[in-house]
Amino acid sequence: MKYVLSLLFLCLFHFSGAQVASDSELFKTLYTQDSLLFGVGFNNCDISQFERLVGEDCEFFHDQSGMLTSKEAVVASIRDGLCKLNYRPRRELVEGSLQVFPLRDQGVLYGAIQSGEHRFYARYDDRPEEMTSVARFTHVWLLEEEAWRLATVLSYDHRTP
Repeated sequence: MKYVLSLLFLCLFHFSGAQVASDSELFKTLYTQDSLLFGVGFNNCDISQFERLVGEDCEFFHDQSGMLTSKEAVVASIRDGLCKLNYRPRRELVEGSLQVFPLRDQGVLYGAIQSGEHRFYARYDDRPEEMTSVARFTHVWLLEEEAWRLATVLSYDHRTP
């Protein structure tokens, strides 16, 4: 166990310096992807954003609602689930929490890991919006034919505010 923890801390230390700066092109691109996915897609139930951004073999792991293993399942969970609730969900990225780590193969960028923290709110017609949870996320984005596609989603550490 001691060996595993040491290896984990070594990896975290090693990768903590690999994060790109918030003014870098990669950071700005993935910040935009996050905004399209959540700010437009999730918050407004614009399913076209999910269809455009989610990769065909996307895997979605959620610490409270399970696992989805295809683009079709991920899109359906939003279209037939969240977008049909008796309230409108809203996601907000916690300012300053977003981190981006490039993925390279022999120096060539092929993807990136994006992580951060976000808050979720419920908007009901007859009462003020309320915060429902805070959670962490990790996304793996892959660059496919010059377009960024969401390949893996880890949504975890959900907790009430």
